[in-house]
Amino acid sequence: MKIILSSDYTFLLKYGYALTGIPKSEMKIAHIITATKGKGAFNPKYKMIIEKDGYKLDSFDIERKSEEEINNFLKDKNIIQMEGGSTFYLLKAIRETNFGKILKEQLEKGKVYIGTSAGAYVMCPSIEVSSWNEDQNFFGIQDFTALDYVPFVLKAHYKDEEKEFVKDKLKTLKYPIYILKDGQGMFCEDGVCKFIGDGEEGKI
Repeated sequence: MKIILSSDYTFLLKYGYALTGIPKSEMKIAHIITATKGKGAFNPKYKMIIEKDGYKLDSFDIERKSEEEINNFLKDKNIIQMEGGSTFYLLKAIRETNFGKILKEQLEKGKVYIGTSAGAYVMCPSIEVSSWNEDQNFFGIQDFTALDYVPFVLKAHYKDEEKEFVKDKLKTLKYPIYILKDGQGMFCEDGVCKFIGDGEEGKI
């Protein structure tokens, strides 16, 4: 099972897509855009940048879709790419559509998962780190339990000036954490995870 988690699309273009092991010409990417709706609407700018580099993203919103509709969309895809946006809005949609079960079945078939920002957070045991932003809309989510595919949580889009803030938050965090700046990510294959990206591995 291959899982690729990152802050942003720049990591995907430089490292992430190559880590899938699938030739660009053979990639069939299911681009799940649901999280973007929690922060307004889907911005096609990033999709256009990725497609300009030769990748084709077939975009889809899982919200209010049946299991049959989602499975029909995914059946001919070999990569599931979960876009960033609101982690809470995304987790709400995942629970309401039973996407967690669908994803498990898809990954067991050998499909690769790519998550950026919110799409990375939901693969952790908890989305607690997303709650650190005080202006966050929780969309009714009170239980932060996530999909639990990796044994750590992430801090995406990290900037050096956040160091003291993050250090303070770590005092009550019960999971190991990886700090990811834009251009950095984690690659997990069959349960073994490693840091990949520009610069040094984030340390606090």
